[in-house]
Amino acid sequence: MSKQPKYRQVADVLRREIDNGVYPPGSRLPSESDLSARFEASRNTVRSGLNMLVSEGLISSSQGLGYEVRKHEVFELNASRFENLTFPQTGDAYSTDVTNAGRRPSQTFRVEMTPATAFVADRLKVELGSTTVLRFCHRFVDDVPWSTQATYYPDWLVKQAPRLAEPGDIAEGTTRYLAAAGIEQGGYFDEIATRMPTPDESRLLDVGAGVPVLLWTRTGYAGERIIRCTVTTFRGDLNRMNYEIGTVPDRSGDERS
Repeated sequence: MSKQPKYRQVADVLRREIDNGVYPPGSRLPSESDLSARFEASRNTVRSGLNMLVSEGLISSSQGLGYEVRKHEVFELNASRFENLTFPQTGDAYSTDVTNAGRRPSQTFRVEMTPATAFVADRLKVELGSTTVLRFCHRFVDDVPWSTQATYYPDWLVKQAPRLAEPGDIAEGTTRYLAAAGIEQGGYFDEIATRMPTPDESRLLDVGAGVPVLLWTRTGYAGERIIRCTVTTFRGDLNRMNYEIGTVPDRSGDERS
């Protein structure tokens, strides 16, 4: 007999059944009373197990409608191609990748002058508290929250590329705009990390308390100069990132797990 608390046993069984397709995306789970009878457990116990799956982002609950299996259509991002100026683009890199996947991009913007935090100052190699321009994007795929992106630019760069400080979108993408202004990103340094979301991230990305976020920090260089630091925060349940290093054959026909 399992030593797990009963509500965890309920969650484990339902999680397996969701993973195995017994309850496909968009389907409704049996009612709490039906599950209580099935598992020989109180409704409070069943509800606790269901709430675990809600916090993991596997199901959602609606007042009077019960529990529904959430639709999880994972988006795959090729991070080595992202922002590559030799790769054909329609608009910025994000819009191009999402559109090429047959899906619909949308995003909102916020631009502000902000003092460099210790994290940003270390990556931009500027003085702590010095002025930077923050361009913040809240991005969606098919109207589902996908990521937030915060890019910080040093003040000296903004003087050479003033559109960075203007509100709204730069349609061709900032990397191409900077290249046209004679500031071409020749390389970048990436950092990948995971953690649990902050309350603000949970709200913006619409994730449950048990769903981690993927942090992708990219520091861009033009020669010896650091021109930006970008922190992209992805919801961990809907995103997968890959890189291509060296010569890689065409993988377009590969099956995805």
